[in-house]
Amino acid sequence: MNRKPAAYPVPKGGGNMRQDIQERSVRLGKYIVRTGATVRQTAEYFGMSKSSVHKDVHERLKTIHPGLYKEVRRILDYHHAVRHLRGGAATRRRWRLIRQQRNE
Repeated sequence: MNRKPAAYPVPKGGGNMRQDIQERSVRLGKYIVRTGATVRQTAEYFGMSKSSVHKDVHERLKTIHPGLYKEVRRILDYHHAVRHLRGGAATRRRWRLIRQQRNE
């Protein structure tokens, strides 16, 4: 009997991918709490995409570890609240540098 290969191969390791994702979500959350990092900084540190980090800490962590989720959420809400201030400061630094270069 010839069987066609599965369209989506089953991951090796006994199907523990879900457990790995849960552990990764907790690791990401603990890192954010310990360092106060943004989603972008966390993604860069772990070599992941921002969308994966965001999904792990905003959706998955809520059901896996609600206490850690609340701490992470507080930090990320702060970053969201001051985001516009950081952008303004970066623009100010940029134009100050351009003016200095013109005057040299």
